[in-house]
Amino acid sequence: MKIDQITLTHVRVPLLEPFRISSGEIAEKDAILVGVFSEGLMGYGESSPMSGTFYSDETPESAWNCLTDELIPRVLRSAPGSIGEVNSLLDQTKGNAFAKAGMETAFWDLEAQKGRMPLHALLGSDCKQVESGLAVGMYPTIRELLLAMDKYLVEGYKRVKIKIQPGWDMKPLSEVRGEFGTIPLMVDANCAYTRKDLDHLKGLDDFDLIMVEQPLAKDDLEGHANLQSIMRTPVCLDESAKDVATVQKAIEMKACKIVNIKIQRVGGLQNAKKVHDLCAAHGIPVWGGTMPELGIGGAQTVHLATLGNFLFPTDVESSRRWFVDDIINPLLEVQNGMITIPEGIGNGYNVDSRKVQQYKVRGESFR
Repeated sequence: MKIDQITLTHVRVPLLEPFRISSGEIAEKDAILVGVFSEGLMGYGESSPMSGTFYSDETPESAWNCLTDELIPRVLRSAPGSIGEVNSLLDQTKGNAFAKAGMETAFWDLEAQKGRMPLHALLGSDCKQVESGLAVGMYPTIRELLLAMDKYLVEGYKRVKIKIQPGWDMKPLSEVRGEFGTIPLMVDANCAYTRKDLDHLKGLDDFDLIMVEQPLAKDDLEGHANLQSIMRTPVCLDESAKDVATVQKAIEMKACKIVNIKIQRVGGLQNAKKVHDLCAAHGIPVWGGTMPELGIGGAQTVHLATLGNFLFPTDVESSRRWFVDDIINPLLEVQNGMITIPEGIGNGYNVDSRKVQQYKVRGESFR
């Protein structure tokens, strides 16, 4: 494949409100946009780690450095002929999944454009719609949590996910159930609990939840297996589901009944599809999570979530749900709880160069 140019653009878009989870909080979204230009076409990817290291060991700065120092020079030297070859080149660098995802997904977009097909078709799906679920962070008071849920539920989201941590779990859940009744509901702890909390976590069975996501530390598969053995509510792995080998081990240990697949965390679409296929083969349903990403990354998750074993609503929401603006056109929209992929090739969403310039922090190009 002839690669004419690769561009990097670091953008920073303010959130409409701070997004707080058990381990930290962000008020702005940083993302590294990767553009791969080849024979008149431009494929785009997004590397989207959170600022700071409270969620992962990667940051926008580390992703930028990995891309500029290692991944881009290696790809330009080798001129890979397929996505498989791209991944082989990226795998020569250990770790750095977020940086790899930005590069790798740009090649998927480019390959779909060259084949004159939408990205989901290249992935093996003919579906054009996915269900969208509402994710709600932590708030200073339960009243504010309830008001936020009420504000967004009118858009028809198919389920609600609320964040929990020790001291912010049973009481908010009780209030949510009292206010909204039997809405499809799940919780996400982002590793906030320990094995000492297993009996306490078993109390989540009282709330008729779809799942409890990542209650324990990401490396504690045994603890998750112990928890799943004593509770009825399905345990879902998120931070633990970092690669195919770890998910395979988790399945063998019966550490979960559901897996959240994040393109960023596993290093790209090829690995994400491998996790999907592995889980499907073992009867483990999956769903598509986000950081949340901006529109490029969000759109790629929507395409991925059209595959057959994605049995729960994705975390991708309307662009206007999180951000004061987005860098794609059209924006991601949720109508009656569904996201419909626009007609077109590749991602189906155009990168708005004017908005990229508006939110640009820095940029660099490579040949």
